[in-house]
Amino acid sequence: MTDISHPIAGAVAGAPAAPAPRRVALKRVLGPAHVWGLGVGIVLVGEFMGWNFAVGKGGAIAALTACWLAGILYTCVAMIDSEITSTVAAAGGQYAQAKHIIGPLAAFNVGLYLVMAYTMLEVSNAIVTGDLIEAFSHNMGLVGDVDKRAFMVLTIVFLSWLNYRGVLATLTLNLVITAIAFAAIVTLFVYAQPWAPGETLKHGELLTGLPYGGLGILAAMHFGLWFYLGIEGTTQAAEEVRSPARALPLGTLTGIMTLLIAATLTWYVGTGLMPWEYLGQAVTPLYDAARLTGSAPLEIFLFFGTLFATVASANGCVNDASRAWFAMGRDRYMPVWFGAVHPTYRTPYRAIVFFAPIAILFAISTPLDQTITFSILSGLLGYTTMALSIVMFRRKWPLGSIPRGFVHPLHPLPAVLLLLLCSVTYAAVFLGYGTQLLAMMAFYIAASAWFVLHRYKYVRRGDQFTMAWPKPRGY
Repeated sequence: MTDISHPIAGAVAGAPAAPAPRRVALKRVLGPAHVWGLGVGIVLVGEFMGWNFAVGKGGAIAALTACWLAGILYTCVAMIDSEITSTVAAAGGQYAQAKHIIGPLAAFNVGLYLVMAYTMLEVSNAIVTGDLIEAFSHNMGLVGDVDKRAFMVLTIVFLSWLNYRGVLATLTLNLVITAIAFAAIVTLFVYAQPWAPGETLKHGELLTGLPYGGLGILAAMHFGLWFYLGIEGTTQAAEEVRSPARALPLGTLTGIMTLLIAATLTWYVGTGLMPWEYLGQAVTPLYDAARLTGSAPLEIFLFFGTLFATVASANGCVNDASRAWFAMGRDRYMPVWFGAVHPTYRTPYRAIVFFAPIAILFAISTPLDQTITFSILSGLLGYTTMALSIVMFRRKWPLGSIPRGFVHPLHPLPAVLLLLLCSVTYAAVFLGYGTQLLAMMAFYIAASAWFVLHRYKYVRRGDQFTMAWPKPRGY
């Protein structure tokens, strides 16, 4: 008599058992250049739009001060990220870090921070793409009225499809168009003849000190982050990089160096061509700066530079938000349905498709400054957790206890600086967008309560700790 409790009960005698299903994993195909293209590609759009709102908050000098203070903040982020991610090389980036170092509740929140930050940044890019195409068509007299919302939707749908089809082609495209966008900034800088003050750049006439005093510097910190927001996205591709211990630190640190140069060049050209009152509210400031030079070829080049920057940023955001959501689904922090990998394209296709309509809804209904603020606030919360993560990481696994691909210097100074500058930026955001700040905090508190009450029971803590590390010191 057949034993029906046996797993192959009822099978024909002697027939082989069915093979266990093969797990489909993400494909390791990326190198340091792709990591650079992902990080810089997400961020470089901040040089083409958004940063200039800091000028409106406090004037040109305040914006420069905020630019450099934010540069220090993100240098700390890049160094801390490089050390931890070269060791915790898993999809999800900072989410995977928090999962291994702090615990499930922190990991859940960090995952949400990442998804919100990148989705709102993607939305901001789609909005600017629509505004840019509308302005360019009008300035060139190419067509009649342009419905910019159609281009917003088209941008999101196309990039979601591209990410669906494969990561190598997606990030290779990012590498190419990011390089072109960076070349556009350098070209504008050279055309403006910085070696001949007063010829094209009129800093002597346009720089007006601090119109709102020292408080303006604090207020400018809000949008000063936009010069660099997203460089931490390099870690989202950790599971798809061929040599994480080498490629992630190299791509991330060269990326922040690139952005520090681009941010300073951008400020210098923008403030030398436009009065701060206009610059502080322009949607596409570098394109406007190119128009003011009177060179039609330069205007066209900056149009494509701005367009490529927005597309590269949105492209990287689709990649990063989907990886964070995929990792949360795979670990049961979200429904496991999202943790699937496409059998052919080896991408987290369900997570990619899920966020496309959400991004479209925000793009056609929310003002640009608010989507930027939502992205900045979510990023800030993630950076605050990152500062705590590195302190706990060094305490639990001191140097020498586990192999590290990169060791950031001067610990714990970068963590202390990061916490201090994050606190300053929270205050800056509260000055102008206090309601949004409180609403975001309430959202994350409510989400945490949902996780603890309804989702935590599905989390398998032992299964998700994938690093072959010794027990933490003190355990």
